[in-house]
Amino acid sequence: MKRNIFNLIFRTAWLVLPAACANLDMPSDGRVTLNDIFNTYHRTRSYYSTCISAIPQVGFTYQNLTTPLASFCDEAQDASDGVGGAVFDWYAGATSSTYNPLTAGYLDPWDHYFQAIRRCNTFLKCMADPEMATYSFNETEKQGWMAEVRVARAYFYLQLIKRYGGVPLMDTPYEVDHDFTQDRRASFEEIADFILAECDAALAVPESEGQAIGFRWSIDDTERGRIPRAFACAVRSQTALYAASPLWNTGSGKYTWEKAAAITKEALDLCLAHGYRLYDTPVAEDVAQNPYAYYFIQRSDPSRSADRETIFETTTWRTNVWKNGGTPITEGMVKAGPCPSQELVDCYEMANGEMPVLGYSDADHLQPILNPASGYDPNHPYDNRDPRFYASIYYNGAPRSLTSGRVEKTQYPLAFTATVNNITVTQNGDDITLETTGSDPWIHTAALGKPLTSDEKRVVAFEYKSEQAIDDAEFFYCVAGGPQGGVESGASIPIPAADEWTAFEFDLTDAINRFGFGVNADGGAPPENHYLRFDVTGGTGYRITLRNFRVECYTLPPDPVPVETFVGGNCGISDRLTDVRYTRTGYYLRKFNNYRSNANVDADGLMKIFRLGELYLNFAEAAFQAAGPDAPLPSAVGGSPMSAREAVNTVRARAQMPPLPAGLSKEDFEKRYRNERRVELAFEEHRFFDVRRWKILNETDRFVTGMKITRTDDGACTYERIRLATRPVAADNYLLYPVQQTEVAKMNAFTGGNWQNPGW
Repeated sequence: MKRNIFNLIFRTAWLVLPAACANLDMPSDGRVTLNDIFNTYHRTRSYYSTCISAIPQVGFTYQNLTTPLASFCDEAQDASDGVGGAVFDWYAGATSSTYNPLTAGYLDPWDHYFQAIRRCNTFLKCMADPEMATYSFNETEKQGWMAEVRVARAYFYLQLIKRYGGVPLMDTPYEVDHDFTQDRRASFEEIADFILAECDAALAVPESEGQAIGFRWSIDDTERGRIPRAFACAVRSQTALYAASPLWNTGSGKYTWEKAAAITKEALDLCLAHGYRLYDTPVAEDVAQNPYAYYFIQRSDPSRSADRETIFETTTWRTNVWKNGGTPITEGMVKAGPCPSQELVDCYEMANGEMPVLGYSDADHLQPILNPASGYDPNHPYDNRDPRFYASIYYNGAPRSLTSGRVEKTQYPLAFTATVNNITVTQNGDDITLETTGSDPWIHTAALGKPLTSDEKRVVAFEYKSEQAIDDAEFFYCVAGGPQGGVESGASIPIPAADEWTAFEFDLTDAINRFGFGVNADGGAPPENHYLRFDVTGGTGYRITLRNFRVECYTLPPDPVPVETFVGGNCGISDRLTDVRYTRTGYYLRKFNNYRSNANVDADGLMKIFRLGELYLNFAEAAFQAAGPDAPLPSAVGGSPMSAREAVNTVRARAQMPPLPAGLSKEDFEKRYRNERRVELAFEEHRFFDVRRWKILNETDRFVTGMKITRTDDGACTYERIRLATRPVAADNYLLYPVQQTEVAKMNAFTGGNWQNPGW
């Protein structure tokens, strides 16, 4: 039977009971009491970890862990729309107070988060009780644990109110004699008050100085999953934004846009003051299209040595777009999953900053109103778009891979042998120092051990230090048994002087392809018996220190295969409802997808739960609603004044998009802001909640459209917008999840009130 809140309450009471019975002469039955937990360091730390680890994995976590939340809003039409499961049920309007497709799989939010809150309540109460927490804890570490658990509890309540609205507020374990008839469902605003107070209390805990413990801004890469102080800022920012939104503030609430602007500005400024920055590091063109694309395929580093944008990331589950949202030409893909909607594609601006589509002249979104100033060409609809489009969407003609460089690398680590000529060798750990003592100095390695195939790129590589430049080094592939002969790499290879460890590479491919193996030696020896000879230079008195001496072989990729979404293409659009491998809309998801990922390599990104880009946009929304687009707002913590437009333009600058112009009306800015938020945060589990808190669900989620492309014999394409089936999920009752009816019945029996959400 499904767990419910009252079961959780009773379990909480049972956990508290042993504290009162600790002195009774009771036989042990193997259970651990709370006294046993909190009088030892390791058990206490383990209990703390259970509180923090209740932050769930986020990603493709619906429909048996194969579908993202994007498929349940206007971001996408899922390719599983015609087969049984959560997506089919949602699109069919099968949601009820006894069955919610969004809570029937991996995680039931009501059950999961109340269980997590119960654990947090127990931890905080026990740690604050000196008769319970009898271990002599380091006070900084103890207060840090308690601060993190407070923030985790605040996060759990935020997830509940985003989905259900007001919920019961429990901040302490219930005793066995608790009077349930006095319980009530707190309002959204009351829970928001509690969340903000919890985060404030946690941030008020002093940060440890010079200690790798406590509630800190900076954590180590080995502490992945711990909660940094920026997490509390992000929770405060999102809570204030939601509380001020139309769904929850109808004009009389305390969370005005002015209050939300102040809270979101403070959260943003605190993060900026402690080194958070939008990720904008340039990336090689064969790795990702731009920094935005690369940010979503690399894993964050909690120490923020490279990624200073991520505040908290899903810890272990990769998105696996290649498998559950992949293209049919990807090895190992199972289904197309969340196929981006044409409405989302229309939201990506042109590179000049102009909107290509201003709206639709018909109710079915089949007649777009084109912006003549944008330069959009409906016969070439994917040219010159926002760089985030190319990072997020596979469209017709999109390159499936970026194989302008190396793809797969095989390393052959090589050890030097004792056979040398006019060289002395000194080894210190893994470092080898070579010093020339005469003419023609050389040293050779042990045998390669396996052949180097003829279709690979071969590079000799190592790291080195040298006080002198070497002007005429050479390499030879030779045959075991004699150092003479072999494949000459070419004379006068320079190795510059270097005070610090420096990488060296030299491509041997051309020489090997021209001369083969074993030239002027025993040509009958198998290739794996060959070794590499390193001729250092032609003179004496040269000294070089090496490490990681190796040959690297790179598989040269085939010509990239483009994604063909036209009818009959390799990824062609399909209306066969049981064929889940092909797109419904003419598009496939690219965000989070590393093109190298397939059945053999899972290199897709992990979902960002909080990141700095969201905080910029949260502030921008609250600020323009409170003071207009261009009014700079000050900070309570010493940050620079900033306007809503400046915040949006900071996000756009990272994406290499032109700034929004000054002087937009509040109404025009709202359209551009909402579009910006939709594009920047696409597929990150924001849009589903944004259209609800803005109360525009009936405008966005009734249906989505796609693009059917037909290619003629001469290669030309025609583009036809298509409307997909109506989804009966846009009524007002869908603004909130239904509370499970069994829960409602129990609450009604205890309190006499109806705790169900409207319309369910």
